[in-house]
Amino acid sequence: MGAKMLAIFKKLWGSQTASWRVLLPGLLLTALLLMLPTGYEGALIYQGADKVKATVLSVDNSTIISSGLIQSGEQACTLRIEQGQFKGRQALGVNLLSGSLEQDKMFAPGDSALVVVSHADGQITSVTMIDHYRIGWEVLLAAIFALLLILFAGPGGLRALLSFVITVLSIWKIMVPASLKGADPILVGLGLVALLTIVIIVFVYGFDKRSLSAVLGSMLGTLTACILGIVFTGLLNIHGAVMENSESLLYAGYQDLNLTRIFMASIFIGAAGAMIDLSVDITSGICEVVRKKPGIRPWEAVGSGIRIGQAAMGTMTTTLLLAYSGGYMAQLMVFMAQGTPLVNIFNYKYVASELLQTLVGCFGLVTVAPFTAIAAGFLLTRSTASHRPPASPENRPETAGQEV
Repeated sequence: MGAKMLAIFKKLWGSQTASWRVLLPGLLLTALLLMLPTGYEGALIYQGADKVKATVLSVDNSTIISSGLIQSGEQACTLRIEQGQFKGRQALGVNLLSGSLEQDKMFAPGDSALVVVSHADGQITSVTMIDHYRIGWEVLLAAIFALLLILFAGPGGLRALLSFVITVLSIWKIMVPASLKGADPILVGLGLVALLTIVIIVFVYGFDKRSLSAVLGSMLGTLTACILGIVFTGLLNIHGAVMENSESLLYAGYQDLNLTRIFMASIFIGAAGAMIDLSVDITSGICEVVRKKPGIRPWEAVGSGIRIGQAAMGTMTTTLLLAYSGGYMAQLMVFMAQGTPLVNIFNYKYVASELLQTLVGCFGLVTVAPFTAIAAGFLLTRSTASHRPPASPENRPETAGQEV
């Protein structure tokens, strides 16, 4: 059994040796994004304080006021600081309770907490409890995922992992700070999606015409979703304040931001991943058809691509629907429990915004199929025809069937 597994892994990794050359640009881009400053690293509110891990030794709940599920007041916690310049020191931390189940947290002895230690002249002045310390488990979960992905998918898994890192860094280092500084979120979003589309698809195919056809199909679908999102956001009278925490952003000193255009950008950015996935599926299908039937005509290949897309779109649109609506289960239960009429539900601004995101994203997916099929059908068949070796005399059409 061990020898068979080893043979499988050798075949998996050895068969993709040539694909390693696309990793170098990806690694360079990752390094560049890591070094790129956002311009918001030196926030004044966090200066003069250390954010460190601490262990809860004991708690005092005597000042907490309970009213059913709601708790208010403050919880006093005796802590042992585990990191930073005060490592090993004990201090008293304060956990403020606001009466919100969503925001509040309760600590027990033995818990690990993230705390902010304020200090002056080498002495601790106050310790504020932020939340439970979760970074260790998050890092472990991410490490297990990365290990399994690379182990079972080989270089392809490494490229997928690199694509994930580049996507996260691009949003955090480019999209977010650019929007905060007043850049048009739609233009920045389109540029970001174009960059990620090219990087991710090149990781899959390398630098060839398959990448070009998949990028064209995906970006044309993204542009379609962008245009529809802009038009129907206006028609449905949806303001960008429907986004969670958007009002807090305005009150934090960014009242000049156009939240509605940020919301418009979020529509096609949220659907871009599914569009990339579908364009790669269709391109791979057409590539295999052309490989098996080198003499296929462009429009025949296009037809094959559209039929492949028809099978994939059913599951992809459902995937997009579940991705958008999965976080609203509690809200749907509230509507059901209160007996809210459907006409009321569909007219709520936040419900309409979710419907808009889902339907526009699905519309973009529907258009990706024909766009990619046309691009791949013409690019890949012409590529095959131009590289096809000349037919031997016995296989030429004019001599086929003749006796030699």
